[in-house]
Amino acid sequence: MNMARKAGRPSDDIDARQALIDASRDLFTVMPYNKVSTRLVASNAGVNVAMIRYYFGNKEGLFETMLRETIEPMKIQMQRMVKDSSQKNFLDIMRTYYCEMIKVPLFPRLIAQVMNMDSSETQRKLLEKVFTDVSQPMQSIMFDKLVESGILRPDADPRLCKVSYISLMVFPFIAPPAMLAIHGIELNEEFLNQLFEHNIKLMTHGFLQPTESQD
Repeated sequence: MNMARKAGRPSDDIDARQALIDASRDLFTVMPYNKVSTRLVASNAGVNVAMIRYYFGNKEGLFETMLRETIEPMKIQMQRMVKDSSQKNFLDIMRTYYCEMIKVPLFPRLIAQVMNMDSSETQRKLLEKVFTDVSQPMQSIMFDKLVESGILRPDADPRLCKVSYISLMVFPFIAPPAMLAIHGIELNEEFLNQLFEHNIKLMTHGFLQPTESQD
């Protein structure tokens, strides 16, 4: 699917594209995919439904673009990590993830729900396409580069380290809110900042080589 923006976009609709992406994200994270109509998205975005066809082609194109643009900040940081395999860039992937997901805390849960769907479902196909295009190529070499750069401890298994790293990042967002509440946890920016610093200590004492200073 060609996701390129078309020429000749009306000047008075300059914010329509982003409004549609934001509205679709709000709806797709709380409603089943088949219940989210293009008309509903357009209504919530406050724009004409024709703008969905203009920018995205159809609902599938809108869903795919929403996924891509939500994870774009993490993609950029992963590219930095692949280009320069420093411990700071590695940790900044988690930092970026927390900073972005606190804005859309239901998004990780949407990803988990979609990945549990049958592989024939439209959302599953679109999500796997986005992950294959955006993050999978970099993830496949990221931890290898950490080994080559001496950032991982020599006795650490890169495959298991990846699982631990992803778990530390994602769990706060996919844990049932009632479970977090039982433990007195409120998912907010202050908590995530504290958790990030705590995770740095865990990883440094677990599978990362210690450095003289932690950023």
